[in-house]
Amino acid sequence: MKALLNAGGAGKHLHGGKITYAVLIVFSVGSLFPLVWTAIAASRDNGRLAQTPPPFWFGSNLFSNLGTAWSDANMGLALLNTTVVAGTITVGTVLFCTIAGFAFAKLRFRFRNLLLMLVIGTMMIPPQLSVVPLFMTIAELEWTNQLQSVILPTLVGAFGVFFMRQYLIEALPSEIIEAARVDGANSLRVVWHVVFPTARPAMAVLAMLTFVQAWNDFFWPIIALTQDNPTVQVALTGLGRGYIPDQSVIMAGALLGTLPLLLAFTVFGKQIVGGIMQGAVKG
Repeated sequence: MKALLNAGGAGKHLHGGKITYAVLIVFSVGSLFPLVWTAIAASRDNGRLAQTPPPFWFGSNLFSNLGTAWSDANMGLALLNTTVVAGTITVGTVLFCTIAGFAFAKLRFRFRNLLLMLVIGTMMIPPQLSVVPLFMTIAELEWTNQLQSVILPTLVGAFGVFFMRQYLIEALPSEIIEAARVDGANSLRVVWHVVFPTARPAMAVLAMLTFVQAWNDFFWPIIALTQDNPTVQVALTGLGRGYIPDQSVIMAGALLGTLPLLLAFTVFGKQIVGGIMQGAVKG
């Protein structure tokens, strides 16, 4: 009887596992469809994309459309600029937000809660309200159409500070900090040898979110930069100009702008997921 019950339980578990895998496969296919459709559209011509039904398989114009998008949108410079902008913003955000989050989580100083409320309050201000004064500032500094005009305003974010604070409150015991100070460690050594190793999983998550957001940012770069010194999103707007924009070339440009991001997560995804899982196990 016990053997029959065990066999029945194993059968239910196997059946449940098949359903889980089937659902995951469906969601995976749905997640990949936009990328596949972009590649299909980039391999066709503008006339075929306008027909009904639309094409559902690859054509023969992929490389020619990629070449056109690369040259017309100045995509080489755009990819370089976007990598510099997104990389710098990511490093700065992770570094400064981790330090600020540690200060709000573990240090005691006057008006700490008030300052934290002010930081969180900035998340409620629409970014559109700061466009005019911010543009006037970069114009006064003669930074228009320069990368620092895009990097510096977004180098630190309120979300990152709050996110790191919440993580460090739970993950970093105050006793470890006190023990490090008893051993003679100053604040810099505490941050470098205690805070950063403890916060590594959260830093990986924040880095991933920040890099994707900075790579895809469009609103402020289209104001601060021009087609002469673009990021990827700004460069793609140049492909949509004209009386009849070539949608296949636009899709090819979008594919060029997406592939480096996919490549980065293919290379570093294992390390990011490993860091997240390590933090979950420790928690």
